[in-house]
Amino acid sequence: MKPINEAHVAQPGLAVVEVAAADDDTAFAVQELLATRWAIALADRTTHDPGEPGVRLRCFLDLRQPPDTRQTSRPNRC
Repeated sequence: MKPINEAHVAQPGLAVVEVAAADDDTAFAVQELLATRWAIALADRTTHDPGEPGVRLRCFLDLRQPPDTRQTSRPNRC
């Protein structure tokens, strides 16, 4: 994954969350749980480092705003 830079957390209340999980379903479940509590920029895919176990997912939280009340759902993966 690309490094986190200052623009990602330029203001108080912004956070970058990187989830390490065994599989895609678990990573997206954690993201959906976060989305029920905070405004979030949803990730649409996970990454996997060759030779390393599991996957990673990075999402961005805005703790200054209430969560989006729409149903969260991950994009279809083929």
